[in-house]
Amino acid sequence: MWPRPPDPNPLTIASVHEVISGIGLTPIEAVLVVGAFALVSARWLPPRFRRRVAIGAAAVSVASAAVLAVVGPRWQMVPVLVAVVVVLPFTARTIMGKPGGRRARWWLAGPGSAACVLAIVAGVGAAIAFPVPDFPTPTGEYAVGTTVVEWTEPDRPETWTTDPDDVRALQTQIWYPAEASPDEVERAPYLGRSEAEANAVAEGVGDFLGIPRFIFDGQVMARTNSVPDAPVASGTERFPVVVFSPGGGMGRFTNAAWAEELASHGYVVAALDHPYDSTAVVFADGRTVHRARFTVRSDGDARRLSEELAAVKSRDLGSALTHLGRLDSGEVQSVLAGRLDTDRAAVVGMSAGVGGAFQAARTDGRFSAVLALDGRPYDGDPGPYDQPALALTNQFGLEDNPTYLPELGRMLERSTTTGYLLTIPGTAHPTFTDAPLWMPPLPSLVGSLGRTEGNRIITEVTMGFLDAELRDRPTDLPGLFSEHGELTVYGAG
Repeated sequence: MWPRPPDPNPLTIASVHEVISGIGLTPIEAVLVVGAFALVSARWLPPRFRRRVAIGAAAVSVASAAVLAVVGPRWQMVPVLVAVVVVLPFTARTIMGKPGGRRARWWLAGPGSAACVLAIVAGVGAAIAFPVPDFPTPTGEYAVGTTVVEWTEPDRPETWTTDPDDVRALQTQIWYPAEASPDEVERAPYLGRSEAEANAVAEGVGDFLGIPRFIFDGQVMARTNSVPDAPVASGTERFPVVVFSPGGGMGRFTNAAWAEELASHGYVVAALDHPYDSTAVVFADGRTVHRARFTVRSDGDARRLSEELAAVKSRDLGSALTHLGRLDSGEVQSVLAGRLDTDRAAVVGMSAGVGGAFQAARTDGRFSAVLALDGRPYDGDPGPYDQPALALTNQFGLEDNPTYLPELGRMLERSTTTGYLLTIPGTAHPTFTDAPLWMPPLPSLVGSLGRTEGNRIITEVTMGFLDAELRDRPTDLPGLFSEHGELTVYGAG
């Protein structure tokens, strides 16, 4: 369930941190930037305008800076605040009507003003490059609700600890079709149910990627389109289920935009945290499980570790499907009771989650389809599986991984039905996650499809596959896939 602790600071409501679409700034930040530019420019205006502009710019800059100081400024605004602090003493002279020495000190004022303008521009550029994620509005007929559930497996010892009494504890975030909520209802945070959880996850992601924690301030602030614990959509329809395994070192949050879009079209998406592999798993009792530090000395070690991790994730995915069945039956209290069709279930893996997804398909016949989002199919005991499979791969970097596509192709050939391999032009590995929403929009990092187009294409392709395999909707899958990239088909079809 989603905790709702009282917020002790009324200024930290979501609206204060809501980003203006297209410019990467919150309203308060935009006011600060405008005030800072005016503050720097006032010195160079004609005398009859100079004092009035200086007074207004100083008032706006000081007021907006004070608000940011209360709610907590993002790191991108530090250069802007520095520029304001530097310029204010000189502006005070103008406001008080003291004689100016602009012409006499042009050699100092000119470069100083230029430096302040560059600082402001740098702050705005950083805000655009590392924004608060602006999640695309889902296009389906349903609003989207979300909830988090956790459970333990008392008969399954924890693989990654030495405590003989430790058992596997799991957690999943579920997105589902919901009744529409009023606009003023607070939307779910991106990284966690609370600020403490979001900060713990951001700290873990930064540690995993080797990036300072403050870079992820935007994700901590971000809100999705989902409403926590919203009433499930009215009616009696039982919704097909998609169980998702994220990439190594990541967590349940990594594909929230994709999950919301599927949920808006009538799917229930359950994304797992994998304790000791995910960056940080924060349970409801406050216990935090960080990613284990694995020792790898050779390529063979790396391969064996990847296969072992995949085996653990495979069991996690099956356990999640079992727990969804408990939610549906009412054995565990849930808003989703009676609305989950676990007989129509797909298993999905992203990156390092792909191996677990294929193993789950091979070992658990309850899954009706398997979907791989740009990852290697690690499996220590590869064999045939009976589900149709779709594997999506990125375009960039394939030349650096000459064994990747052949290995993936061999896994798709093991399907006793049909396997599809689709390489999507313009994508990079992070395109298959939410990363384009918050990383710098550089093709070498996130592909060339911009912040949202990659997610749109990937969702369209995966939803077409799921509609065909879980809902028996007539779909020309080869035709759909070929519209979006280079397709190879394996098996009898």
